[in-house]
Amino acid sequence: MLLRSALLMSLGLGLAAPAAVRAQQVPRELNTLPPAPATRPPAAAVPAATPDTTRQAAPRQLAAPPAAPATAPQQAPLPPAATTRYSVGLKSGQVYKGFDVLVKQPLLGRPYLLMDGQQRFELEQVRYYEDETGFYVRTTLPGRSSRESTLRRDKVGRISLYSITSTQYAGNGMGGFGGGYGRYGGFGGYPYGFGGPAYRTTKTEYFSKDNGPIENLNVRTLALATADNQAATSLLLQARQYQTYTTLSYVAAGGLLVAGLVQSLNQNSNGPSISPLVYASLPLMIVPLVLGGKTQNNVRQAISLYNRGQ
Repeated sequence: MLLRSALLMSLGLGLAAPAAVRAQQVPRELNTLPPAPATRPPAAAVPAATPDTTRQAAPRQLAAPPAAPATAPQQAPLPPAATTRYSVGLKSGQVYKGFDVLVKQPLLGRPYLLMDGQQRFELEQVRYYEDETGFYVRTTLPGRSSRESTLRRDKVGRISLYSITSTQYAGNGMGGFGGGYGRYGGFGGYPYGFGGPAYRTTKTEYFSKDNGPIENLNVRTLALATADNQAATSLLLQARQYQTYTTLSYVAAGGLLVAGLVQSLNQNSNGPSISPLVYASLPLMIVPLVLGGKTQNNVRQAISLYNRGQ
């Protein structure tokens, strides 16, 4: 019996000892737990990174709107369209206006004017007319017979300028500069044609002072008409000197050319040769062209000064 009690006690002690040991180790096991891992601070606590403004993309630029078209500068209004553009004035004083004036030149018969395709006027009845090419007058020419001619008016003023352009037959062969005195006393005429009939177109100019009679346009007559203007008179006196030099240059050039040709033909040589006198005449032939341009310039300036009253 005692033995059974002792066994039970030893068994109880054996069971109680491990339990006591475990009871003592519990706090130790609690103290030896690994530390909790550090937790990440809340997102709100992390300061936001400062944006890098230097690396921001450039803002998109909108396309510039199309420029408004430049407005045209304001211009003065045009005058109303004329219902009658051209006119025909008769010697009787009657004036007719129309849209169209044509000069008719039939093969058989006399030339006449036709207005608007209906009304016909004989040139003997007409004092002046205007068509799309200019203004024309019917008058007698100075130093001619009483037969009238048609002159085109080129300039209007106290000194008004008129002209006639005609084409004349100049013979056969190659064209060249023709003879005859033309504008301002210089050589005029321009023949054309090659290997066949040649024609020369000549423009003859006239003037009238204060709508008076028609006069030949040359330095002498123009100087008489503008004698009351000192500036115009000085220009025309200088133009007369240019004409004198032009005449002397033509005479000298012609004399040297003839002498050079004669000397070239009389030379006793094996081959043909040209005399130096022929070459010497060439510069003298160029001088009239230069002086002729200066003469025309002086005449134009004199007319312009006189018309402006200077």
